[in-house]
Amino acid sequence: MKKALRSAKLRGEEISCVGFSGQMHGAVLLDTKGEVIRPALIWCDQRTDAQAQKLAATPGSDRLIQWTCNPPLTNFTLTKLLWVREVEPANWERVRFVMLPKDYVRFRLTGERAIDMADASGTLLLDVAKRAWSAEVLRRTEIDRELLPTLFESPAVCGRISKEGADATGLKEGTPVVAGAGDQAAGAVGMGITRAGVVSATIGTSGVVFAATDRPALDPRGRLHTFCHAIPGRWHVMGVTQAAGLSLRWFRDRFGAGPNDGHDPYERLTAEAAHAPVGADGVFWLPYLMGERTPHLDPSARAALAGLSASHTRAHVIRAILEGVAFSLKDTFTIFEEMKVPVDRLRLGGGGARSPLWRQIQADVYAHEVEIVEAEEGAAYGAAILAGVGAGAWKNVDEACDAVIRVAHRVRPIPENCTVLQRNYQTYRRIYPALRAVFEVASRASVN
Repeated sequence: MKKALRSAKLRGEEISCVGFSGQMHGAVLLDTKGEVIRPALIWCDQRTDAQAQKLAATPGSDRLIQWTCNPPLTNFTLTKLLWVREVEPANWERVRFVMLPKDYVRFRLTGERAIDMADASGTLLLDVAKRAWSAEVLRRTEIDRELLPTLFESPAVCGRISKEGADATGLKEGTPVVAGAGDQAAGAVGMGITRAGVVSATIGTSGVVFAATDRPALDPRGRLHTFCHAIPGRWHVMGVTQAAGLSLRWFRDRFGAGPNDGHDPYERLTAEAAHAPVGADGVFWLPYLMGERTPHLDPSARAALAGLSASHTRAHVIRAILEGVAFSLKDTFTIFEEMKVPVDRLRLGGGGARSPLWRQIQADVYAHEVEIVEAEEGAAYGAAILAGVGAGAWKNVDEACDAVIRVAHRVRPIPENCTVLQRNYQTYRRIYPALRAVFEVASRASVN
C-alpha cells in the first residue's frame, strides 16, 4: 500500500475511503486472539467433495437450494467448514471466527469483523433472497452464528483504519472502509454490469458469465449461482468455468510459450494459435482441469484433448484451448436462454479481453457483439467505485458507473466463423457425456 501511494504521488490523508475485493469462498479460520489457525481453504480446494455430497443427500436438501439459491458444492465456504470439523477436529475446536480472504485483510486493518452480501452469498450460509444469515441452514449444519461476521451492503462503511492499520499501510488512521465485494461482484461493478440485459464474460484463472437481475433468479438444477449483487436491492446469476485462463497457463507451464522474442508469453501463444484455422481443424479442448461447476456440477470431471491426428500442431492445440474455454462459457449463455435472462450487451473482462484473437473467438462463439471497457482491472476498479459511493462521491452505484465507465472497443462476430464454431459447439457438448464414466475412474485413480 505504501508503494502504491508513492507510485500515485499521494499522501495517506488524501484517501477518502478504502474499498476491498478478493477471491471468493475461501475459509480463513481464527482463534480467540484473532490469529490464523491453519492455512486457508480456498475456492478451488476439492477435498470437500464428501461434505458436499453429504449435504446434497440430506433429507430436505431441496430446501437448502431454496434458502441459499445454490446447491452444495465443494467450492462454497460451508463445505470447507464441515471438512475441518470432520477431518481436523482439534483445529475446529479452536475456531472462534470465520472470515473470507478479503475480509481477513480488512480485519487486520480495522479490527472489524464484516462481510458484504455478495461474498456472503458464496458461503452457502446466507438466505440470498432475504439478504441475511440463514437461521435454518445454521441450525441444520450446527454452525454457530457467532462465528460469522456482521453483514453489510457493499457500499456501506463498515469500519475505519486503525492505528496499526495506518502504520502498516500509510493510510490515515480513521479513514473509512466500505464492505466491498468478492472479485466477481466487484468486477461486475467495475465493468458496469449493474442492470438487467448487460452481461459480462470474464476470463481469469476461472471464467465467469455474470448477469444482473432485479430479483433472485433461481436455476432449480443448480447449474448457475444466484447471489446478492454488490448493489443494494439487486441480485445476479453467474456460471463458472473452473479452469478458464488456467487452461492456457497450464499449457504454457507444461509445454512452453515458444521462442522468446521479447513479447509476453501469452501474446506468443495466441500469435501461434492464429496460424490454425477457425475450429482448430477438429481439435477440441474440455477445460476441466479442476473439475467443473457450470453446467456439470462435477468435481470429478477431467480435462480432455480430443480429435488429434498426426497432422495437428501446437497451433491447433492452443487454438482449441482458446475455443474450448469459450465453449465452456457458452454453456452458461445456453442456460440463460432457458431461464430467459436477457443478453442485450456483452462485455469481456480479464485476460480474455486483452487478446485480440481471444476477443474475436468469444464474439464468434457467443455470436454476439462484445465490448471491452477502458478500465482493465475490473475488481479493483469496482472496489474503488464502491468506496467512492461510500465516501459520498456519488449517491449510488448506478450513478457512479454511468459517470466513470466507458467502452473502449467493440468486436463484431464474423458470420462464417460463427457457422463453424456453432457446429463445433454442438460436438463439444457431446464429449463430456461420452467421457463422464472415464472421468470418474480417472478421478479415483488420481493422487492429486
